[in-house]
Amino acid sequence: MILVERVRRYVASAQFKEARVSGNGRVVVTGVGAMTPLGADAPSSWSGLLDGKSGVRFLEEEWAADLPVHVAAGLTVDPASLLPRVEARKLDRGEQVAVLSAREAWQDAGAPQVEPVRLAVVIGTGTGGVLTTLGQDDIFERAGMRRMSPFTVPMLMPNGPAARVSMDLGAKGGARTPVSACASGAEALALGQDLIRSGRADVVVAGGVEACLHPFTIAAFAQMKALSTQSVDPETVSRPFDVKRSGFVMGEGAGMMVLERAEFARARGARAYGTLAGSAVSSSANHITASDADGQVFAMELALSDAGLAPADIGLVHAHATSTESGDLAEAEAIGRAIGSHAAVTATKSMTGHMMGASGAVGAMAALFALRDGMAPATRNLDELDPRVELDVVRGERRSGQWSAVLANSFGFGGHNVGLVFTK
Repeated sequence: MILVERVRRYVASAQFKEARVSGNGRVVVTGVGAMTPLGADAPSSWSGLLDGKSGVRFLEEEWAADLPVHVAAGLTVDPASLLPRVEARKLDRGEQVAVLSAREAWQDAGAPQVEPVRLAVVIGTGTGGVLTTLGQDDIFERAGMRRMSPFTVPMLMPNGPAARVSMDLGAKGGARTPVSACASGAEALALGQDLIRSGRADVVVAGGVEACLHPFTIAAFAQMKALSTQSVDPETVSRPFDVKRSGFVMGEGAGMMVLERAEFARARGARAYGTLAGSAVSSSANHITASDADGQVFAMELALSDAGLAPADIGLVHAHATSTESGDLAEAEAIGRAIGSHAAVTATKSMTGHMMGASGAVGAMAALFALRDGMAPATRNLDELDPRVELDVVRGERRSGQWSAVLANSFGFGGHNVGLVFTK
């Protein structure tokens, strides 16, 4: 209790506030990497969003023939083809994507020279190595234990992506794995910020990954009526905030950021995309799958408070917006209550589908790049805005704006809510 009181007094002290202002508590983003249904790296993914492209395609695999779901958003490139064969066969598909995206982010940041014990990795995922789990179970049932891969356990572990990236970069400051459904990637960024602010790390590679396109997972989500079963033009199926939305489209991918203590980045002359100025994590404690506006409002308001900003300071919101009626309406209400109707709102899952544990990190990337470029992607397929959504949703054409602060939302089954605030 004595320690707790000391921490509380310090957080409330002028010394703590001065440290935040002077840069000791400031966290900047110096590198970004991604693999998405729009591209094999961050620049191509971002240009695809700005151009309004769609990564949703028909499922042409033989196993999909008997499923009620006909579309998904797969990667544009097989990650295994970008790795040496010996390395690729030891990694689950999610681990492959995480390693490649982290390498891109690391190089984009200029490969910081940092003591290994001051470098940490935080990578979230919703399902872990589920492709390995299901694939190796098939082998076990069909051919017996001796035909199973000896790498099965390290490939199926949810912490596998974080562990593999930590080994790849030599990070000894911790390899952590938030598992909070579709909020996992965003929560990883929040935890990375906390590690730097608390003085435990100078640099953190943080983000999210998901690779779970499989008949079992698709059937499971379809059984709970979460996925769209439309079989029209696949590029028109994901339609957040539109009156004709019919469920989300499952996707796969990864998003990674290199976070640095501002003074560390400045000392090495690093370029910064922007500042991760505030973050917050809340739990709705309400329902295992239903969206809850109250919990989302709490996360947004906490993130703003953490950044030292007011709702009027937020010029753009990257919405979680999965293209389900209940989810879209709860978030629209929450944004209206926490931020107001003045901010522009963009929903990029209309183009990438829902990348589950990766979505929060990729959404954060989109928000950060929108801040950098002064350009927000238009929400695709928004032909008729649901009249219950009383927000300024960007649609038709991408929108320019000189925003000083943006908010990225991310929510997950289980009542997980994350808000991230980026500033220039």
